This record gives sequence, structure tokens and C-alpha cells, in this order.
Amino acid sequence: MPKLKTHQATAKRYKLTKNKKIKKVTCGQNHFNSRENGKVGRNKKSDTICSSALDRVMQIALPHA
Repeated sequence: MPKLKTHQATAKRYKLTKNKKIKKVTCGQNHFNSRENGKVGRNKKSDTICSSALDRVMQIALPHA
């Protein structure tokens, strides 16, 4: 039986919480943020919890998590 390999690009972008939910950084916050209002900027600073549709994909990509 071959070793289970972790998909490193996925491991860098997603983290699992204590309750096995998938957490990721909010997209669209690299540049061109000065034109947005403060509410949008504050919302982009917080991490987001992904939908449960990604659970099966994450089990394959992150087998040891």
C-alpha cells in the first residue's frame, strides 16, 4: 500500500479547526483595497469557514489532518 501524500498547495491555503471545519483566508484582499469602504475591509480581514461540500475533497487532499 503506498503512502498517503498531503497536497501541499491545499495545506498552505486551508486549515482545519478543532471541530474539523475548513477555514481559509478571505479572497480579494491583496491590492486595490483603498477604494473600498471600511466595512468591506474589516470583513476581508477575518477568515471564512468553507461549505461542507469541500469535506470529501479535503479528506483526500489532507489525509493526516
